[in-house]
Amino acid sequence: QVQLVKSGGSMVQAGGSLRLSCAASGRPASKYIMGWFRQAPGKDREFVAAVSRCGTSTSYAGSVKGRFTISRDSASHTVALQMSSLKSEDTAVYYCAADPTIYIGGRLPTLRASYPYWGQGTQVTVSS
Repeated sequence: QVQLVKSGGSMVQAGGSLRLSCAASGRPASKYIMGWFRQAPGKDREFVAAVSRCGTSTSYAGSVKGRFTISRDSASHTVALQMSSLKSEDTAVYYCAADPTIYIGGRLPTLRASYPYWGQGTQVTVSS
């Protein structure tokens, strides 16, 4: 089982940037597809981005594509989410998640239910 510990998250002005990081322990992060989700007040938790085990394949929600970048560092067992051009609607609690499933065709899952392991959430607030 993998344990996920997050760092980063804070308050930033609209148009600014922020970097979230998620460290995996217990089992090598390379055994998992890693994803980021977020949950705004009163809304369901939604998919933000995912990265393959080797880091060469990524997937993004349409609302963040071109502004957010997900990456992983196998040496340090961390996954990062670099967020730029932040908007007030990006305000949410952000979660990292891990999925050990091997999908045919290298598909990256976007459903919350596909990820059995979760880190604690971290608040990101974007002020306008």
